[in-house]
Amino acid sequence: MPVPFTKMHGLGNDFVVFDAVTRPVVLTPARVQRIADRRFGVGCDQVLLVERAHGHDADFRYRIFNADGAEVEQCGNGARCFARFVHDKRLTSKDEIAVETLAGLVHPRIEANGQVTVDMGVPRLEPREVPFDAPKRQPTYDLNVDGQTLAVSVLSMGNPHAVQVVEDVARAPVITQGAVIERHPRFPKHVNAGFMQVIDRGHIRLRVFERGVGETLACGTGACAAVVVGRLRGLLDERVRVSLPGGDLEIAWHGEGQPVWMTGPAATVFEGSIDLEDL
Repeated sequence: MPVPFTKMHGLGNDFVVFDAVTRPVVLTPARVQRIADRRFGVGCDQVLLVERAHGHDADFRYRIFNADGAEVEQCGNGARCFARFVHDKRLTSKDEIAVETLAGLVHPRIEANGQVTVDMGVPRLEPREVPFDAPKRQPTYDLNVDGQTLAVSVLSMGNPHAVQVVEDVARAPVITQGAVIERHPRFPKHVNAGFMQVIDRGHIRLRVFERGVGETLACGTGACAAVVVGRLRGLLDERVRVSLPGGDLEIAWHGEGQPVWMTGPAATVFEGSIDLEDL
């Protein structure tokens, strides 16, 4: 039986979104892989599942599946699309909602101009919280990648990130080096690899090789992670414009112990239906 879906994107980071609030939707890794396939399926970076909340302190539960079929903890662009989806589908009349994720609660808010702001939570900076194999917290860590020693900063935005500062992000080896960093043995749950170029104290350029996906046009948690790294290293101010291949996000972080705030667009591309039993 065909199941309705909505194709959405946040700055080109694209998603297939299913409503599992009003009807049952069963996803398996094989089904997710097929849905995400850009030739044999719908095509997307991630599949999002909207469910009823398990607890009383949230409005919905939000599950995220990478294109490789693995369920992951958090996705910033997905959180914005999630908020737009439940509002447009009249699953809620609230402009601000509380959403359960594997990484904890997030709080997306739809602004008057249609943009979506998300409280992405407090960054986790201790290596064991990422997780990352290191004895203690440091501003940067030496990471051996194909015989080259890279200086990376490591943190969790609900999902793991390794960020390095580069001179020219357009020429950075994102595809080749990012793939190696993603599966580096010091990251037991793999990692998202960010490549950040600082333009000035209020503007960076960023490319991200996402865990289980590859390079995407935008990564919301990656943008948050990069700004946190830039702030901790004294390179950035509290509010930063992050220019990704798909467009710009506004990120604000007031410092340690404080949540990161992300603002950006979320758009619907088209509606469709797919027979999951045939996948």
